[in-house]
Amino acid sequence: MNIQLLKKKIKSSLLWLCTVLAPLTWGGVGGGLVSCSDEPDAENFYTYKGQMMSEYLLTNPQFSKYAAIVERAGMMKLLSAYGTYTCFAPTNSAVDAFLQGRGLQDISQLSDADCDTIARTHLVNNVFSTAEMGDGVLATANMNRRYLEISHGVDDNNNAVVFLNEDAHIIYELQDDSVDNGIMQPVDHVLESSNRMIVDLMKLNPNVSLFIEALMQTGVADSLYLYKDAQWDPKPYPRWYYSSDINSESATVPQEMLYGFTVFAETDSIFREKYGITTLEQLYQKACEIYDPVYPDDVAQPWHAFAPDQITDRRNPLNRFVSYHILRCNVLSKEKLTPYNVLNSNGLVDIGIETTQNNPEDWYETLLAHTMINVQKLTVGKYLGQGTRNAHYVNRRYDSQFQHEGQQVDKVTGYKSAALNGIYFYVNDLVAFDLTTIKQVQNRRIRMDFSTLFPEMMTNGIRLNGDPTHGHDEAERYGKNYYFPQGYLKGVKVNGYLLYRRPHNHYRCFQGDELNLQGDYDVTFRLPPVPDEGEYQIRLGYAPTATRGIGQVYFDDKPQGIPIDMTKSLNDLGVPLASNYNLLTKDEKVAERKALKNQGYYRGPMGAYMLQSGAHYFLGLHAQSVRRIVCTVHISPDEDHYLRFRNVSNNGSSELMLDFIEIVPRSVYGVTDEGEPEDDL
Repeated sequence: MNIQLLKKKIKSSLLWLCTVLAPLTWGGVGGGLVSCSDEPDAENFYTYKGQMMSEYLLTNPQFSKYAAIVERAGMMKLLSAYGTYTCFAPTNSAVDAFLQGRGLQDISQLSDADCDTIARTHLVNNVFSTAEMGDGVLATANMNRRYLEISHGVDDNNNAVVFLNEDAHIIYELQDDSVDNGIMQPVDHVLESSNRMIVDLMKLNPNVSLFIEALMQTGVADSLYLYKDAQWDPKPYPRWYYSSDINSESATVPQEMLYGFTVFAETDSIFREKYGITTLEQLYQKACEIYDPVYPDDVAQPWHAFAPDQITDRRNPLNRFVSYHILRCNVLSKEKLTPYNVLNSNGLVDIGIETTQNNPEDWYETLLAHTMINVQKLTVGKYLGQGTRNAHYVNRRYDSQFQHEGQQVDKVTGYKSAALNGIYFYVNDLVAFDLTTIKQVQNRRIRMDFSTLFPEMMTNGIRLNGDPTHGHDEAERYGKNYYFPQGYLKGVKVNGYLLYRRPHNHYRCFQGDELNLQGDYDVTFRLPPVPDEGEYQIRLGYAPTATRGIGQVYFDDKPQGIPIDMTKSLNDLGVPLASNYNLLTKDEKVAERKALKNQGYYRGPMGAYMLQSGAHYFLGLHAQSVRRIVCTVHISPDEDHYLRFRNVSNNGSSELMLDFIEIVPRSVYGVTDEGEPEDDL
C-alpha cells in the first residue's frame, strides 16, 4: 500500500473519529471531548516496499513455488492490480512438506483445481496486520470462502507469533510486510481446510466412533449434509444507503446462503470410563434413562423389541440424545461460542461483558425440536466450583441457588475439526436435555442477542463481524453491514429490509451491534423455545433515539398492550433515575427497579460495556439503554410461538430497533420483596 495513501486513509479515519466522538454519538450521549491528532504514531505504519504483491512473490526466491501455484491458478494478474489483500504466502520448504505429505515430488503433479484451492486459501480480500488478528477467526473469509482460525503462541525462537489453523504460524521476521495492494504475512506451513462435510470429517476420528455410530444409525447424520442454497442470488439487491440517528451508512445482502452445524461429541473414553458404555445398545439404554421421564408419552421399548428402522424416529430416545448435541449453526471457532470482549490500545474493554460478575454466554437452538443449549465461558471467580477459568461449558449453572458444573467444551486435537459445513468439539460429560436441565439449569433468564437468534447470521460470518473500534467505510475495510430481504432468515416474515449493523464501540448496544427496520415495517419472527411450560415475561432491549418510531407488539398474532414508543428514554417516564446507581443500597436498587417495572421498563444490562470518553461504561447507567416488557404470556415448550412488530408511527419517525431479547420465567420476574431479586447484570 502506498505510504502516502495509507497516511491519508488513517488521517481521514481519525478526522471521522473526531467528528463522531466529539458529541459521543449514538443518540446524543453527552459529556466528554475527544482530542485527535492528524498524524498517527509511526509504529502504526506498515513497512513500505514499493511493489505489488505479484512482484513480491516473483522476486523473492523463497516463495517461488507458491508463485508458480498462483500462476497456474490464473491469479497472478489479480495480484498485479490495485486492491486490498492479505497474502499468507507459504515458503518453498512449506510447500515441499505439503507435497511430501501427499506423496508428491513436485508442484507439477498438482492438478489445476489443487492449485486454485491452495492459491485462494492463502489470500484474503482485506488487509490485516498481525496486531489486528485476535483469537477466534479472521474477520474476513479467504478467497476459498473459508474462515482462518487465529490463535497466538511462540515460535522456536520464543518470538510471539500468530498461528493459523493451529498448524501454521506467520514468520516473525517477515510479518506485516506491506506492498502497494496489501500486506504480506508469510507462513511456515501450507494452510489446509477440509472440504469434507461435518459427518465425513468426524468419521476420520476414531476417538468418537460410538457417537458417529449413533449419528449414522439414527439417521440424524442425513440432516448434516446441507451446505449451500444454490437458489440464493444476491445480484438483484443493490447496495442500500440509509441513515439512523446521526449516522449515514450502507449495507449489502450476503453473497451466499450457507447452512452449518456445530456438534458437541463425547469421546469413546468418556462413554466408557464414566458410564461403562461401549456399545450402541448400552448408549440406547442410557438415552432411555434420560428421555423417558422428559417425554413420558413416548416411552421407548426395550432395545430388542423394536425394528431397526424405529431408531430413526425423531421421538426415539437415542435419536433425541444425538440431536440435542447439534446446534443449527456453524459457530466457526471455539472462541465464538460466546460473546467476546474487544480491547482497545489502552487495554480497556471497548464492548463486551463484565466478566468478573457474569459469564459471557449464548443460547442456541438444537436439532432436538423445541430445545436450546446454553454455552458459557467461565470467568466469575466466586462461582468457579470445580470448573476451569476461561473454559467453555455447556448447560452450566453454578450460583447461589444451584451448582451444576455442566460439560466442558474442548478443542479436537490431532484431527481436523472444521468442516465445509460445520465444526465439532469434544465434551467431557454427557450433554442431555434432562429434567435437571429443564427444571434447574435453564430455569432462569434467557437473554439472546438478535444476531444469535438467527442461525444464518452465525453460519455466514455476519454476527459480530469486523473491527468495532473503526467507523463505517463503504469499502468495508473494517467490517460489513448487511440487510436481509424476505426469505433469507428462516422463521422470519418481513415487510421491507431487515438491517444488521455491525458492532461499533460507541453504540449503546449489547455486544455493540443491532438490527433495524425502517419505513412502514412489519416483521414477525419465531421465538426461541423455552425449557418448561409456564408464564414468561418477554422483554425487548433497545436504545431510544429521536429517529425511532412507535410499534405495536403481537404475540401469536394477538396485540399486546399499548404500542412501544422507541423515541422515549427512561428519563421520560417520570421516575427519578439515580445517577450514582452503583452506590445505591440493595433496597434502593430494588425500589428503583420496582418503580420502573410498574411502567413496563428495566434499565439496560449492568453487565455489558460500551466506550465513552475513552473508557468502558455500563450500558445500564444510560437512560437511553432500555429493556421494555413487551408482554407476559403463557408459553408451551412443544409449540412454535411468534413475536410481531408493526409500525404505527405517525410522527415521521418509523425505525424499529432490535438489540436483544429476554425471555424470563415467573420464577425470576415474579419474585416478591422477601425473595432474592433478579440481578441487574
